Order: sequence, then structure tokens, then C-alpha cells
Amino acid sequence: MAMKQKDPSSAKRIKEFWLLIKTSRPPVKLVCLAIILSLVETVAGLIVPLLTKSMVDQLSHSAIDPSIIILLGVAFIVESTSSGFSYYYMNHVGEYIVASIRKRLWQHVLQSPIPFFDQYESGDTMSRITQDTDTIKSLITQHLTTFITGLVTIIGSIVILLFIDWKMTLIMLVAVPIAIAIILPLGHKILKISQLTQDEMAKFSANLGRVLVDIRLVKAFTAEKKERIKGNERIDQLFHYGLKEARILAVITPIMSFIMMLVLVLLIGYGGVQVASGALSAGSLVAIIIYMFQIVVPFSQMANFFSAFQKALGGAERVQYILSLNKEPRDGTSQDYNTSQDIHFHHVDFGYKEERLILNNITLFIPSGKTTAFVGPSGSGKTTLFSLLERFYTPNAGDILLGDRSIQQFQLRSWRSQLSYVSQDSPLMSGTIRDNIIYGMEREVSDKEIEVAAELAHALEFVSRLPQGFDTEVGERGIKLSGGQRQRISIARALIRDPKILLLDEATSNLDSASEQLVQKALEHLMKGRTTLVIAHRISTIVEADQIVILDGGTITGVGTHHELMDNHELYRKLAMQQLQKKGNENRL
Repeated sequence: MAMKQKDPSSAKRIKEFWLLIKTSRPPVKLVCLAIILSLVETVAGLIVPLLTKSMVDQLSHSAIDPSIIILLGVAFIVESTSSGFSYYYMNHVGEYIVASIRKRLWQHVLQSPIPFFDQYESGDTMSRITQDTDTIKSLITQHLTTFITGLVTIIGSIVILLFIDWKMTLIMLVAVPIAIAIILPLGHKILKISQLTQDEMAKFSANLGRVLVDIRLVKAFTAEKKERIKGNERIDQLFHYGLKEARILAVITPIMSFIMMLVLVLLIGYGGVQVASGALSAGSLVAIIIYMFQIVVPFSQMANFFSAFQKALGGAERVQYILSLNKEPRDGTSQDYNTSQDIHFHHVDFGYKEERLILNNITLFIPSGKTTAFVGPSGSGKTTLFSLLERFYTPNAGDILLGDRSIQQFQLRSWRSQLSYVSQDSPLMSGTIRDNIIYGMEREVSDKEIEVAAELAHALEFVSRLPQGFDTEVGERGIKLSGGQRQRISIARALIRDPKILLLDEATSNLDSASEQLVQKALEHLMKGRTTLVIAHRISTIVEADQIVILDGGTITGVGTHHELMDNHELYRKLAMQQLQKKGNENRL
């Protein structure tokens, strides 16, 4: 899903843009130095035509002062040197500002609640952090200094021209309102096209990320043709918007060139008559023509500036939209609490959409240091209970208590550090096995600790056989390891954190018998002395649980031990009998 926000006015967009730049805390001294150097470059450029005028007039009298040649050389050196330093410093400023914005965006995204990631695709978010910020950098590094110096050049050239010949200056100034009248309305159109292009690029990036992450699924189900068509549609749409922008620029550029060429022809024609009559020197006409080009070039660059500025406004608007979204609460009223207390779900209601509840009036007691298992049909709300306990979501009604205090009171970071989660498809990050075992650990972890955790997780035996051991790369999402190996690495990761509350979500459901036995032994080590919550489809793995909770349709329909539920709960007995019968058939085979 692409990010959408209300279409604000141009004034608001500009205000948000400057606010974003201001809050990035640009190096003001460096900005001032870059602008000063740009102004020095501009002044040196304005002096060159005057020196050229003197040189031409002297040559027409067959005499030339050597100091003019020296001054021209100095002006060229000052202009080029200040231009180089100004360009570098302005690029430094632009890179600094964009790095600051990206850091803020990255931090904000990392601290965004899970509903944010449910709503927006990862490729869309990536586009905001990379492409939208890049439009801002492009404006600052490539166009802002040019625009400022261009304005100074235009104003300076006009002032000097008024002194040289005010009549010819007026001829040039006729072109200014015409050019502005063309640029402004077309600039608004470019803004709209730019916004559509950025949104479409975000959708394309999202689709690209989705396909590349699950490329094995695409190939396994021979969906290449379908994905090619989808991708081509996005590419064609981007092509369409690119042509629209090109058509507008194709109108602006030749019209501006025509206006300036017309002015140049008039100046040369009128100036030639003035020189012939003796009212104007040849050097003055040359200076006027040079100044005219110093006015024309910045004007033509302004069209590009306004286009880049409109794109940057659109990018800044989308960046500010993300920064305006709520983050997870990082501060709680307490960090000091005892996780060796019982957990209570007290009349909890929850739905990802308020009109459709997943959990309905859940009241449940989870004893500390014991194992509580959850059983029920798919979609009954088992995994959602875990998500609420991890504070990925907040209950619509009711509360979850540790002892007599709401878990919402505890500092989020501290609370989550007390939990470890092992799922049926425990994800691994790209990197080494070592990186994945110590993932999220802030303290230094010794090699001995890693080995002990791996041994308890029954992972050491396969890790030690690998040529690079713990430094073996696991590949994207751990694809270089088998399912059982990934699970054991995940258990080692949970063990090294020494969690007080353990969440196991179908941790052995996708494994073969040999892997399941090893993982089950690892889990037994992990569960010792901890409050453990288990989601299981295989009832044989939870018959020893201290209590089993039956969920059906988002409500609790039964709580008890295996034997109690076999005697008193029809759904549990039915599920158990089906699995026992299936297991018996497998044994006979």
C-alpha cells in the first residue's frame, strides 16, 4: 500500500521543506562560506565583460594596456577557484543534510509500531528513505547555489547594463515577464507529475522487493510471466510520467531559447546601428552581448531549478509524513519489575480492524515458571495473543498484567528484553551464524558463551563441521541452512538472551523427525525455569504442559491439563484422537 496524505497548499509545502532542512541542523558556517565563495565567483564573472570592453576599445585604437590582460587572468583564476571550492562545500552541505534526514527517517522507521509495517509495503518505505531524500540532495547540491548566483548575476548584469546603455537594457528586460509567465504554470504541472512519478516509483520498488525476497516461490509456481506483466505495467507507467515531464520541458526549453535568441538578434541589430553612428563603442556592444548571455544562462537554469524545487517539495512532504506518524512508546513509568510473577489477560478484546475482533473478552491466568500451551483451529487468535504480549499491538479493551501492574507501564525496550520468541519459521538475518546468535545483544558476548548456547541448542555439532564454523554466512533469510539448522540457531539466539518469558510458536511443526527430536531436546533446555507459552498443532508435544488453553473463534473455550481436557472438552478430545489415529497409521506404515 502506497503512502497517501492530503494535498497541502504550496505555502505549506515550502514551510515543511524549510522546516525539514532546519531540523537537519545544516553546518551554517559552511553554508555561508559556500555562498560567499559563490558570490565572489559571480562578482569576478561580472567584472570580466567590463575588462573585455576596455580591451576591445583599446584594440580598436591599436593600443592595449598590459594590466588589462593581467586583470582578466586574475578574474578568471578567482572565478574558477571560488567556483570549485563553492561547489565542493555546497555538496558537503547537501550530503550532510540528506545524511541527517536519512538517519532521522531510519530511526523513526525502526521505532515505528508494527501496524505501520502492516499498512505500508517495505519497498514503499525504502523509496522514501532513498529516492525522496535524493531529490532534496539534488536540489541543494546541483541547483540551489546556481539559483542564488544566477539571481545575483542577473541583477548585477542589469545594473551594469543600465549604466552602459539603458535603452538596450530595456529591450532585454521585456523578455523577463514573458519567461516568468511561461515557467510558473508549467512548474505546477511538473510538481503534480513529480508526485505521481515518486508514488509510482515507490510502488515499483515495493513490488520489486516483494518478488526478489520470495523469488523461490515465484519460480516454484512458474509465476515469472505474471510477475513480468506486473513489473512491466509499473515500468510503463513510469515511462508515461517521464514522457509527460519531458513534454513540459520540451515546451519550456525551446520557447526560452527562442525568446533569448530574439532578444540577441534585436540587441546585435540595434547595437550595430549604434556603433556605426558612434553613439556606442565596439567594446560596449561586446560587453552588452556577454552580459546578455550571463542573464540568459541563469534564466535557462532557473527552469531546471523550479523543476527540481517542485520535486524536492514533494519528496520533503512525503518524508515529513513519515516523521509525523506515531512511534512506539520508548519510555515507561517503570523499569524495575519482577518477571517471576504471574501474567493475567484481563477481559482483552483485540482486532486489527476495530469492527472485526480477533480476540473477544479473553481472561486468562498464566502461572510464573510454568508451561502454558495454546491449541485451536487456524485463525483462532493464538499468534495474536503472543503479539499482544510482545506489545506489537495494544488491546482495544482490557489489559495484560504482570502481577498487579499493566505491562504498558514498563519501558518497552526493557520489557521486550525479558522475552524471547521462537517461531515455526524463525527468520535469520543475512550475515554469519555468530551474528545471528548474538543478534540484538548490546553487551560483549564471548566465544565461550556462543559455544555453550549453540551446544545447549544442539547446534554445535553441525556448526563445528562447517569449514568456517560460526563465521559461516547463512545467506538471505538463512537460506543456506536447513529448516532444522535455522531452528536450532534461533534457539541458541533465545538461550543467550536468558529470557524470563519464552514464546514458542509451532517451533517444531515444519521439521522432519530427526530434526524435530534435536530441536525438542534444545527446547527442553530453553524452557527450564521459565514462564513458557507454547502454540502447538501437535498435541503429543504438549501433553506434559502445566495447563492447556483451547482457543476457538477468538474466545477461550477450555483450560486444563491434557487429561482434564480429554475428559471434559469435546474439541480437544476430537483433535487429540485424530492426531493419535494418524500417528498410529504412520507407525503401522
